Amino acid sequence: SDNRHNTQMNDSHPETNMPVGYPPQYPPTAFQGPPGYAGYPGPQVGYPPPPAGYPGPGPAGFPVPNQPVYNQPGGAAGVPWMPAPPTPLNCPPGLEYLSQIDQILIHQQIELLEVLIGFETNNKYEIKNSFGQRVYFAAEDTDCCTRNCCGPSRPFTLRIIDNMGREVMTLERPLRCSSCCCPCCLQEIEIQAPPGVPVGYVTQTWHPCLPKFTIQNEKREDVLKLSGPCVVCSCCGDVDFEIKSLDEQNVVGKISKHWTGILREAFTDADNFGIQFPLDLDVKMKAVMIGACFLIDFMFFESSGNQEQRSGVW
Repeated sequence: SDNRHNTQMNDSHPETNMPVGYPPQYPPTAFQGPPGYAGYPGPQVGYPPPPAGYPGPGPAGFPVPNQPVYNQPGGAAGVPWMPAPPTPLNCPPGLEYLSQIDQILIHQQIELLEVLIGFETNNKYEIKNSFGQRVYFAAEDTDCCTRNCCGPSRPFTLRIIDNMGREVMTLERPLRCSSCCCPCCLQEIEIQAPPGVPVGYVTQTWHPCLPKFTIQNEKREDVLKLSGPCVVCSCCGDVDFEIKSLDEQNVVGKISKHWTGILREAFTDADNFGIQFPLDLDVKMKAVMIGACFLIDFMFFESSGNQEQRSGVW
């Protein structure tokens, strides 16, 4: 009876009724999967191709961008990129990220060559939202001679790219005097978005004691005012530059230089900034605020240690 039982078992499972040493011609029933299963591994029929515009290598000198999804590592630091929101009407390409945020964090990267031997290198910045997601990456494009001869007063071009590797903004600062007692040769910066198309300007307004600036649109019409403290010194505390209405009666935002600790402040010129503005502010003006932050950084905080303390326009 045992032999008859084994014979029935083999007949019901023909895949096991094979000579020893021969593999089965098809997988056992328990491993065939649900109906319609094509087997694994193997090509997945109908798998969608990569979407158009899939991010590739960025311009020379920039990090390789990453796909704009949550929790996607961005660069060596593993910082996630902010997902691309829908593009509002009449918004310059690449500025749609600014339409959904009211706060920006700008972190300058530490350059070891500057720390070790004091050789001035091109500045690089990460621009993030309040959740710590990277919105843009900014890199200075200035030649070696200009950087090391002119120092913080140097003219510069700052290129800002998004997570697709596109250059969405260009900041141009011409050469101006860093100290003057008359209303001429004052500092300014031009903001272009996209590159070659001005969307606004930040111009220094002469004042005997206070650092003051005017925010202008692409037609050089005054839109907002920007003013800082008499003594611009970040000793153990933040330094705030208030964004005000044209009559300077209402404060609508601020640009803050954050205190980063005694060691970093003393031995590097890598600074952290925060920008706050109304959520419904025009995206072009938000881009101009980013340009104002970089101008303030170079004017007052580019030198390390005690050299960064400045007062008024001097």
